[in-house]
Amino acid sequence: MPIFVLIHSPSVGPATWHPVADRLRDEGHEVAVPSLLSVGAGGAPFWPRVSSAVHAGLAGTDPSEPVVLVPHSNAGLFVPVIMRNLQQPVACSVFADAAVPERSGSTPVVGEDFLPFLRGLADDDGLLPRWTDWWDAEDVIPMLPDPEVREAIIGEQPRLPLQYYLDRVPAPAGWDDHRCGYLLFSEGYQGLADEARRRGWPVRVTPGEHLHQVVDPDAVTRALIDLASAAD
Repeated sequence: MPIFVLIHSPSVGPATWHPVADRLRDEGHEVAVPSLLSVGAGGAPFWPRVSSAVHAGLAGTDPSEPVVLVPHSNAGLFVPVIMRNLQQPVACSVFADAAVPERSGSTPVVGEDFLPFLRGLADDDGLLPRWTDWWDAEDVIPMLPDPEVREAIIGEQPRLPLQYYLDRVPAPAGWDDHRCGYLLFSEGYQGLADEARRRGWPVRVTPGEHLHQVVDPDAVTRALIDLASAAD
C-alpha cells in the first residue's frame, strides 16, 4: 500500500493537512506530512529546500514503498523536483487545488500579473506578511471557519521573502510520466482543473474554499483515495 505524502504550500504550514492525515491513518494508510516551514530561509533558488524537506519527511520509511504525492496550492509546482530527490517510486500524484507545472522547461512560482500586488506587500527587508494577512478577515474566515483551527493555522505560517515568488521551478520533460490526478476545491483553481483534464488526468470536485481539506477532511480523504485508485 503506497504512502500518502501530504505536501502543504510553503505559504502556510503542515497543520493544513493534519486532519486528512489522521483520517487516512484511520483507513489504514501510512502517511507523511513533511514540514516546509524553513523553505524561505536563505536565498534563491528555493526549490532545492522544498525537495530536501519532503525527502527528510520520509526518513525512516521503506525506500522500496511507493508514494502518492499530494501537493496543495503552490506546492504543486514542486512535484517535478520532489520526484527527482526521492528514493521511493512515485505511484501517483494528486494535485489538490494546486498549481500544475509546465510540461517541460520551468514554471514561475506566480504569474507576472500578481507580482505588483506582492511587491506592494513587501517590507523594507523584502519580507511579505503571513499569507492570511494578505486578505481581509471576511475572506479568511470562510476558509477557516473554526476559530481554534484558524488560530493554529494562522499562527504557524511563515513570512516568506518576496524573492521566493520570483523563483522559477524546473520542470524536466517527462516529469509527468506517472499517474496524475486533480482534486478541485475552489473556483479560483477551475482553470487548472481544466488543464488537468486536457492532459488526460482524472478530475474530482469537492466544492469548498481553498483550504477545504481543513473544513471537510472526511470528503477530501475519500476523494484522495478515489483519485489515487482512479488513476490506475
